[in-house]
Amino acid sequence: MKLLCLDIPQPGASLEKYQPHMLDEVRHSWKMYKDGVIRDIYFRQDRPGVAIIAEAESVEAAKAALADFPLAKAGLIGWEVIPLGPFHWEALFVPGNV
Repeated sequence: MKLLCLDIPQPGASLEKYQPHMLDEVRHSWKMYKDGVIRDIYFRQDRPGVAIIAEAESVEAAKAALADFPLAKAGLIGWEVIPLGPFHWEALFVPGNV
């Protein structure tokens, strides 16, 4: 299952509080990428943070994996996990829809 995972800064979180965890955060991200959990990762452009395209058996499995991030363990971020499904291109070509 593909999932869109958006970090959620927790109350009191700040870039200064993130800083001591960032090297471990990047190492953990790399491990998850090498393990096939993270498929893509992007910096958000609307605020500090990341958007991850992940692969997991379920939303619960993804949430469990994301809970292992150092910033999550420190209580500085949470995660919104959105399951994704295939886009049905065929619906565009059904008679009457063209």
